Amino acid sequence: MLYEVRHTTTYSYERSAAFSQHLLRLTPRQTDEQRVHTSRIEFEPRIEAIAPERDMFGNLAHVATVARAHAALTITATSRVERQAPSPFIFEAGAPWEQVRDQALGRMPALGGALPVPTASPFAFPSVMTQADDAIRAYAAESLAPGRPLLAAALELTGRIHRDFEYLPGATGADTMPVDSFGARRGVCQDFAHVMLAALRAFRLPARYVSGYLRTNPPEGKPRLEGADASHAWVAVWDPVFSWVDFDPTNDLVPGLDHITLAWGRDFEDVSPVSGLVVGGGAQTLSVGVDVLPLGAEAA
Repeated sequence: MLYEVRHTTTYSYERSAAFSQHLLRLTPRQTDEQRVHTSRIEFEPRIEAIAPERDMFGNLAHVATVARAHAALTITATSRVERQAPSPFIFEAGAPWEQVRDQALGRMPALGGALPVPTASPFAFPSVMTQADDAIRAYAAESLAPGRPLLAAALELTGRIHRDFEYLPGATGADTMPVDSFGARRGVCQDFAHVMLAALRAFRLPARYVSGYLRTNPPEGKPRLEGADASHAWVAVWDPVFSWVDFDPTNDLVPGLDHITLAWGRDFEDVSPVSGLVVGGGAQTLSVGVDVLPLGAEAA
């Protein structure tokens, strides 16, 4: 599938801001299953400077500076991305979760040809936004039977979170911790991903937060709605044989052609698409729109 992805972020200020600087993670990643053909970021009003950089997780980021007075700022990122379906495999063929844990913690050597353990081990420990409590740990233990392959356990955990939690926009905020969304059994994709990460990392199992886009398909017979697509989040779990495998607990599936990877890190704070600071401006309002457009008449 070939897509054009358009991500538009608009800040409107109560009064003119004197200065603003923004950290942008709006360029999709190149992966084995995803090729980025083109990507550009445009601004209104014109910015004074933009500088690319790589963060500690290999995500491409940009620092953009607006040094003139401005009452609003619109950031539009447009990318053309080719997405391939993941290779099929048997979840039960993965390594037992205890072995994955021990390799991540350096208690046993990695298998031949495996991803270097230092790449995975930082994702085995809780981050600020993936702290677990006893209830989350007990919830994870239900899927982690002794000797069970981690990927099979992660697949089951994905389905359980999807069934047990209500998808309810507005019920949580960007700073909601997993212990709170777990207790309420509701939230959005960010909360579903954070709960799954907290559950796995409670057992020191490497898992990372993935941000990206999800093409939403309209009901049969209904026209596609512009802006119906949204920023999305899911989880990738590390296995010493199969490397990183994606799971989407919000939709109870393994991400495929409809998922486009933007960035990954320990939690949402590592991969926020747009963050920064503003001098002046007073109160502000934020609006975000995402369109994932399949290219070509046959790409339906």
